[in-house]
Amino acid sequence: MASSNKHLHITLDERRIIEIGIRNNSTKTAIARTLGKDKSTIAREIRLHRYRSHKCSLPLECNNYKHCGIGRHCRPSCPGFVPFSCYRRDRSPGACNGCSKANSCRFDHFRYDPSIADAQYRKTLSAAREGINISESHLIEIGSLLGPLIRQGLSPYAILQSHPEIDISEKTIYTYIEDGTFKRAGVDLGPLDLRRQVSRKIKKKDKNHYKQRKDNKYLIGRSYKDFLNYINEHPSARVVQMDTVYNGISQGPFMQTFKFLRYSFTLIIYHDTKTAKDMVDGILLLETILGAEMFDTEVEVLLTDRGTEFTLADAIEHRNDGTMRTRIFYCDPMQSTQKGSLENNHEEIRYICPKGTDLHKLGLNGQDDANLITSHINSFPKERLNGKTPFEMLKFLNPEMAERLIHYGIVEIEKDKVVLKPYLLKK
Repeated sequence: MASSNKHLHITLDERRIIEIGIRNNSTKTAIARTLGKDKSTIAREIRLHRYRSHKCSLPLECNNYKHCGIGRHCRPSCPGFVPFSCYRRDRSPGACNGCSKANSCRFDHFRYDPSIADAQYRKTLSAAREGINISESHLIEIGSLLGPLIRQGLSPYAILQSHPEIDISEKTIYTYIEDGTFKRAGVDLGPLDLRRQVSRKIKKKDKNHYKQRKDNKYLIGRSYKDFLNYINEHPSARVVQMDTVYNGISQGPFMQTFKFLRYSFTLIIYHDTKTAKDMVDGILLLETILGAEMFDTEVEVLLTDRGTEFTLADAIEHRNDGTMRTRIFYCDPMQSTQKGSLENNHEEIRYICPKGTDLHKLGLNGQDDANLITSHINSFPKERLNGKTPFEMLKFLNPEMAERLIHYGIVEIEKDKVVLKPYLLKK
């Protein structure tokens, strides 16, 4: 065809030719030459308008699944995980139409349909005429990139940190999702895919239903006021906030959480029960992981709430030989905001372990599962860290501590592979 056709919009008839080319396993270059288009135009057309026609039957697309010797857990942190790739699907021609292996292939299938592609194009063209300040093809390109990552539980802010090629702002992304711009463009991405962050203050009329605990002897010298006085006298003291997360008080499981404020890094210790001794054992395990010398430096102060599981203050503070291990202080009653940094991290844990679910059935059954959650929530970019992850902060400020945690089984996850959804624990 004449080269004058090179910059014209693709017609439905031309899209049918593209589909025939894909079915015949033609290269994008050959299809472009047939239509008198640029190869990049054909590549963009297929990439933007192909759709997933078959979902992989495995939790992850692992090329090593046939030879898996560890029960096909299919996690990015698995040492045997090898990402599956298909030249025909992922490179050229870029879709699975006409593939002879389609019936036996267990992995994601992507098809290109000329009628669907043309309809999507018409919708985006109409949207562009309504005043959206972005081209139809670019809107689809961005939406197609955002969709899978947002459905993994990542926020638009986190995605922007690892994808500088997205040239619209976080606010604009939220606007396009919430007002249906992406859906009108043919991209299956709407408000229900966004994470909802709900915070609810206790109403005054409901406060009477919550009885404040009376102070006991273990609180003497360890109140929140005492904590503030200690920090005022020791401004360089490194503070770790501590709490527990659980759904069923009788059957467990229980997550003892530690937030290292200096690095914004959260560690989870798994427990089957929630006794005061369990919490002491969790602190002793943390001391073993870090080593006594590093523990003394990094956990100089523990700040927690007044839960009955944290009442063995003397056992927490002192080693068997009588030496001081740490200092523990307690927040005021009903004042969880006094350790608000850790409470914010609990929201991220709840994306994976929602309230009201049976955590055992969900897949939380041991320390390996707690390490998996720890790995993902600390590999998530934080706005307050200027787009860095807690893992990156820890490696930069204290590489030795990072190495000890890695040795314990906590690993850094690639930003695009971070999952903050319950299926992370699926086995």
